[in-house]
Amino acid sequence: MKEQQLIEGCRKGNRLAQKELYDTYSRKMMGVCLRYVSDRETARDLLQDGFVKVFTSVDSYNGSGSFEGWMRKIFVNCALEYLRKSDVLREATDLDNTAELIQPNNSVISDLSAAELMALVQDLPAGFRAVFNMFAIEGYSHKEISEMLNITESTSRSQFTRAKQLLQRKINELY
Repeated sequence: MKEQQLIEGCRKGNRLAQKELYDTYSRKMMGVCLRYVSDRETARDLLQDGFVKVFTSVDSYNGSGSFEGWMRKIFVNCALEYLRKSDVLREATDLDNTAELIQPNNSVISDLSAAELMALVQDLPAGFRAVFNMFAIEGYSHKEISEMLNITESTSRSQFTRAKQLLQRKINELY
């Protein structure tokens, strides 16, 4: 089935269309979930919750923008909702209290595979990981992140800075 047929099938509650949509996008959306939580079981729960939300709110997709992008936003929001409920986003540090950034060694970074880099990101504390993903990967601004996570913009910047510091330390330890 083509994407538009899948969407229409899901709007009608067609189980075959839902299964095909799941089969088509589950690996990508699992990747999104794993970027926000490091525990695979929790990521699977988020994946299931996300697809339930996709199926129950597919009528709200109006066709503007990509369907995959619309779905990704749902999965990011599911992960953020979980993190807020788990209260892991309170690991805030004021930007003034952060140590000076370690200068990255670009040759070392270019030697890392995507899987190695994602594993390092998964090892970040949950609050750092959430802000890092939202800013560096999803492209949200610190203002948007602060509104979505109910934190200040300076806390968002601080979390991002600390995440970069930790990643750089981990990379330096590997090489």
